[in-house]
Amino acid sequence: MSKILVVDDDDTIRGTLYELLSEEYTCQTAETAEKAFARLEAGAYDVVLTDISMPGLSGVELLGHIRQRFPDTPVIIISGIDDREHAQGLIKLGAFDFLMKPFTLEVVEKSVKRAAEYRKRLLEGSSAGEAGDGERDQGAASDWKIVK
Repeated sequence: MSKILVVDDDDTIRGTLYELLSEEYTCQTAETAEKAFARLEAGAYDVVLTDISMPGLSGVELLGHIRQRFPDTPVIIISGIDDREHAQGLIKLGAFDFLMKPFTLEVVEKSVKRAAEYRKRLLEGSSAGEAGDGERDQGAASDWKIVK
């Protein structure tokens, strides 16, 4: 079962996403990027779903940390900023997906499922020694899209 980390400072959103995802995945939450860092250091996650705007460190800083320390972990960014250039910039920084608030639960489910399947393919490929770094990067780019 895939392990998902939901990071959001809003109790309602965090709780709703936990309820939604914990039916199919092992799910944990964090209300700040700092708490998310601690969870990530303590154990591996298959997907991280994070809000971009939080007190303290932002979701962008969390994304950067994950890209450096856990490059095979897909990060889905949630944002209330409706700006295509902003979204494309986050994708270029390594976000797997970008979801606009307000979002439907169905959109979240589909995005997390795609990210979990992507992570599984990466792990299977690296354990079999099949995928080189270039192949991984190319595969990741084909999975990215902006969702409104």
